Amino acid sequence: MPEPARRNSGAAKVRTYLASLPPNARKIINGMRAAVRAAAPKAVESISYGFPVFKLDGKPIVWCAAWKNHTSIYPMTAVTKRALAGELDDYDVVKGTIRFPLSKPPTAAFVKRLVKARLAEVRAKSKAG
Repeated sequence: MPEPARRNSGAAKVRTYLASLPPNARKIINGMRAAVRAAAPKAVESISYGFPVFKLDGKPIVWCAAWKNHTSIYPMTAVTKRALAGELDDYDVVKGTIRFPLSKPPTAAFVKRLVKARLAEVRAKSKAG
């Protein structure tokens, strides 16, 4: 299947996911998605595990999800946690998830720093092996 068809299919699934969200959560997720695209403009968005995911060279960078009382970004690996150490104190970080209350969405600058940390991690892993 040609690449554009896969992208369109992924885009349709992302639109379906977004349409299922309450307006406030949709607005927050769209802001997060815009920040991810700004930090990783070559990343391709699709759906994985039921949520929007951004991949670069087929490798997942981050997933974004909305829940009843919060939004989330995955994964929060040990490497990413170290890169953002002091900045995570205000958020609920559980295992590989960072949760943002709907009343306190992440700033675009924070999401960009998170994505850049993940990109550095993914690239380092690619070079290592």
